[in-house]
Amino acid sequence: MLRILASFACTVALAVPLAAGAAGSPSRFVQDPYPSTYARIPSAPVLIRNATVLTGTGERLDGADVLMRDGSIAAVGKGLEAPADATIVDGTGKWVTPGIIDVHSHLGVYSSPAVSAASDGNEATAPTTPNVWAEHSIWPQDPGFLTAMAGGITTLQILPGSANLIGGRGVTLKNVPSTTYQGMKFPGAPWGLKMACGENPKRVYGKKGGPSTRMGNVAGYRAAFIDATEYLKKNRPQPAKKDHWWSADPKPDSENATGGKRDLKMDTLAGAINGDIRVHIHCYRADEMAVMLDLAKEFGFKVAAFHHAVEAYKLSDRLAAEGVCGAMWADWWGFKMEAYDGIQENIALVDRPQNSCAIVHSDSEEGIQRLNQEAAKVMAHAKLAGIDITPEHAIRWLTQNPAKALGILDKTGTLETGKMADVVVWNGTPFSSYAQAEQVYVDGARVYDRKDPSRQPVSDFMLGQRAAPQTGGVR
Repeated sequence: MLRILASFACTVALAVPLAAGAAGSPSRFVQDPYPSTYARIPSAPVLIRNATVLTGTGERLDGADVLMRDGSIAAVGKGLEAPADATIVDGTGKWVTPGIIDVHSHLGVYSSPAVSAASDGNEATAPTTPNVWAEHSIWPQDPGFLTAMAGGITTLQILPGSANLIGGRGVTLKNVPSTTYQGMKFPGAPWGLKMACGENPKRVYGKKGGPSTRMGNVAGYRAAFIDATEYLKKNRPQPAKKDHWWSADPKPDSENATGGKRDLKMDTLAGAINGDIRVHIHCYRADEMAVMLDLAKEFGFKVAAFHHAVEAYKLSDRLAAEGVCGAMWADWWGFKMEAYDGIQENIALVDRPQNSCAIVHSDSEEGIQRLNQEAAKVMAHAKLAGIDITPEHAIRWLTQNPAKALGILDKTGTLETGKMADVVVWNGTPFSSYAQAEQVYVDGARVYDRKDPSRQPVSDFMLGQRAAPQTGGVR
């Protein structure tokens, strides 16, 4: 369990369940036997007054207000009236943004402190393991969730690691304290499918029977999706048949109707082909990203985003044209050969084409605490290259675009009326070295306040400890 703020103590009984899932019955490949139990924390209306507001849509409003009510953004603008029971927050000198979203995290599956007992992020027992789900490895007490919260993170995708060609399903979480991962599971968010290019799979499996080369990697992807294609055909609804020509009514043949025994690996890949599971691919080199785009065309799935895309700048036009996001670090490069050709203007160049989707991600329990500063690095290097990027544009790399990649942009990622009230109040421009998140709201509830210790959640793991663990990067 987590020791949660005293004011949250009664939230379980009073919480209001959010609507889950998309309309209509989900495909059998994405039916969820471990559904979200997330319930928003009830809170009074909150009106933040007279702040600089970056809406996440590319707009900046100076001296503006943000009204949160019943878990949603009720209004954004100037001179808003406060409901009688509203909490008023003076935003003078403050900046307000949507909650930060990290599209690539391993919190909970590689928890802090980083010890072998809690190393549950890679099922490195076979090259393709689409049957595993990262959510079943998540340790909700990981203190990293709460330090990420202090950095303004309100939503994050937890992915399995990148040892495998096909590593399994990722899950999107709301960053709130909870005893179970189901209590954090983002209602209605689609799963992600984690795949990996290049050096990792061939290094890990080269001594385990292969693949040991990049051509072996691609053969592995193709074999898996060939199987999934056959599985889809087998599971296609079959027309009812008569047992005998003289039978009055046709009866479905049970074997043909069900397609036989379920295969958890094929369920995930079939869900990806159907577009119900979003494909996220760890891929550094431009030529390998191009191969993966061709692979997607061969089998009829869509790539949501390339992660760690160090060479994405080399094919930014193609990514934009095909509606594929690039999730990147600001300045991590050169730590292995496939990361050798990185440049610090990468994100800015991926961002330039029309309809682009550039994202700043972390893949780090340290980096997730300062994604705003990672974006600031990009702005600085872009400026040196003659590209001026405004704060109202850069914030999209941290909110709108990751929400798009995760398939939740209709619910969060921008400060638009009706969306979830996931909001951060900063002590100044978020793109300053001195920027700190002062208040963090999830569905309109203040889950973190830098100036109020009673609103700084502590995980059970940390109880009785004088300081944060010295390993694992928690600060």
